[in-house]
Amino acid sequence: MSDHSSSAATPAGTATSVLEHPLVDGPVGPGCRKTDPIVIADGVTRQFGGLTAVDVEHVEIPRGQITALIGPNGAGKTTLFNLLTGFDKPNTGTWQFDGKSLAGVSAYKVSRSGMVRTFQLTKSLGRLTVLQNMLLGAQKQKGENLFRALFRALWKGEEADITTKAEELLARFKLDEKSEDYAASLSGGQRKLLEMARALMTNPRLVMLDEPMAGVNPALTQSLLGHIKDLKSEGMSVLFVEHDMHMVRHISDWVIVMAEGKIVAEGPPEKVMEDPAVIDAYLGAHHDTDLGDIDGPNPVEEAEKAAAARHADEHDDHEQKHGKDEA
Repeated sequence: MSDHSSSAATPAGTATSVLEHPLVDGPVGPGCRKTDPIVIADGVTRQFGGLTAVDVEHVEIPRGQITALIGPNGAGKTTLFNLLTGFDKPNTGTWQFDGKSLAGVSAYKVSRSGMVRTFQLTKSLGRLTVLQNMLLGAQKQKGENLFRALFRALWKGEEADITTKAEELLARFKLDEKSEDYAASLSGGQRKLLEMARALMTNPRLVMLDEPMAGVNPALTQSLLGHIKDLKSEGMSVLFVEHDMHMVRHISDWVIVMAEGKIVAEGPPEKVMEDPAVIDAYLGAHHDTDLGDIDGPNPVEEAEKAAAARHADEHDDHEQKHGKDEA
């Protein structure tokens, strides 16, 4: 009764509007419960000697959305990624993916369950071709069995299907012309694209991207942004670590903020960027600074301008060629 009275007396524009957010079951805040979470983690901690790198009491990742995990350097973002995906072991804690517990599960089994990740430093196999890297991403291949590998007829058809899928993904990511090149010859941005394409070979339900824009040439930024948005449109959930606030604002549906290993804030991007706890985590006491300005020029806008300039140059070249043909 008292709870109902207090909520009824809440001034318009405060808690009432927060409670109406479609992704949240209850008030928005650190560790808030989601209406349809795909990942739920409780009491996850990781210590290195006397340093507590991760101390997450409760966090949920919404299904079918693009969620950004942000925070200053050393906040524990990548360590949390490593824990959830089986690349590191926590001191304490449990978590589940799509209703199934993954605490203590090895990394390859996590991937097979539908949760895949990319790395801040790309993990492509440089001495294999781009296509071969893609083929390695397909799971439960019949030819991986030692006995079946001896009889090509048992896996020939499956290999053809996997190769077709890999070639289609490479074309989608505009890497098809590089399919027979060694992965070591790719640029940093192309390797990011290859990692994302290879992750899709597993038919994931959740794609986790660790700083997908780090070290990427601005010319490829727009392409990467488009591919991340496509993941959501195809029904996948996305969780990505990123320092670029412009990118976070541009493509995120939900933002979770870490500082000193803890979840200090979460919510829609436009609200999180104004949260004093978030500004404190990044900038100390400089509350008058817009988080969208801390990384300098907006790479999203720069990429869009670069794409427009390339289009204009191609149009001019076409007009000049057409004029010569007429002459």
